Amino acid sequence: MLRAGLGRRSRCCGGLWRSPRPGAAGGSARARSAAAASPSPGSGGGARSGGAPPAGTSNVKPLDGVKILDLTRVLAGPFATMNLGDLGAEVIKVERPGAGDDTRAWGPPFLGTESVYFLSVNRNKKSIAINMKDSRGVKLIKELAAASDVFVENFVPGKLAEMGLGYEDIKKIAPHIVYCSISGYGQTGPVVQRGGYDSVAAAVSGLMHITGHEDGEPVRSGVAMTDLATGLYTYGAIMAGLLQRYKTGKGLYIDCNLLSTQVACLTHVAANYLNCKIEGKRWGTAHGSIVPYQAFKTKDGYIVVGAGNDHQFATVCKILNLPEVSKDSRYKTNTLRVQNRKELIDILSTRFSEKATVEWLQLFEGSGVPYGPINNMQQVFSDPQVLHNGLVMEMNHPTAGKIAVPGPGVRYSEFAVSHPKPPPLVGQHTVEILKSVLGYEDDAIEELLCTGAVAQHEVR
Repeated sequence: MLRAGLGRRSRCCGGLWRSPRPGAAGGSARARSAAAASPSPGSGGGARSGGAPPAGTSNVKPLDGVKILDLTRVLAGPFATMNLGDLGAEVIKVERPGAGDDTRAWGPPFLGTESVYFLSVNRNKKSIAINMKDSRGVKLIKELAAASDVFVENFVPGKLAEMGLGYEDIKKIAPHIVYCSISGYGQTGPVVQRGGYDSVAAAVSGLMHITGHEDGEPVRSGVAMTDLATGLYTYGAIMAGLLQRYKTGKGLYIDCNLLSTQVACLTHVAANYLNCKIEGKRWGTAHGSIVPYQAFKTKDGYIVVGAGNDHQFATVCKILNLPEVSKDSRYKTNTLRVQNRKELIDILSTRFSEKATVEWLQLFEGSGVPYGPINNMQQVFSDPQVLHNGLVMEMNHPTAGKIAVPGPGVRYSEFAVSHPKPPPLVGQHTVEILKSVLGYEDDAIEELLCTGAVAQHEVR
């Protein structure tokens, strides 16, 4: 395990890694639990183990040895922690006994009894089922926090503090912790107690106002982009938090929320309003500041073409055999094309409708102009570049059998994001975590199971 600071540098080796804790196998469950909950002097950390990877070890991942205590559910949080797991972190997912993460019930479709939605964002995690309404369950969360590097949660602001699990509470027993909260609107302010789901945040933040057909109603994006963007912000913020801890030796608190994420992602639309008081509007597939940059209907489908500069526009006109358009003074520059958008798009649309999509794709190939078809899912996952980029991850799930999910969109030269662990069953790793992370003995675990403080899913 990385010591407190992603960690502080080890005196003996000058690196980030600490030697395994001696004598970890002995002692009572209570004694070992206390050791986990109480950082050793000067370490800033809890019960951790690990060591410097041997020289020549291949495929060492950047977060190998980092423990993430994941109290999130639904999408933004699980997406963030899944990405951390892809980089080697050990992600301990805390779930309610029985029901587990909300998305386990989101379906159809299901594979056996498993929600495909849940399967899509929970690989590379271990699940421990803890009853957080039980004081023994709260105690377990604290012990796990002391043994972890990162604590991630997405409860209603203030809820965990009421249970004694807020940042100030955890900081006392784990000063090394990088504690990250995900919410709808932030941790303070006039509306923090409102529920924060993707669609609502997309509406309040203005994303829905600028999404949809020009003369149509507001539209939600096809996937929960506000949730996913928040997950990516969270993922990056946690990585930054670990680096900050490495520099300072101290943990810190991170506030991520859907509203702030989506407002930040309004980029040029927001800047247009803030600087020029130009109100955002819906453009369908088109762009407010670039013409042409949109989908055009063909004989049998659609093609998207974007001309980001005057040279590319001239090339588009050449491919469409419209030399007179490229010479027309109304369309000489992008500014003029934006001003005369309607007339130009009418001309281009008429020409695009004369050929099938595949014919246009062949004509645009090698032109240097950005273009592509609007693919359905079958076409996406048979696309040669998608296949080449290795964007599908396959795993063998204990009850659902062989499953496939989209993998991470980034590749690294020195290690591979490969051989993922399948998404867990509720409480599949409860006993394993209590033993390996907290050092609990069998009789203590049996007592927790019998009282309902924890639950274990037996995989047949």
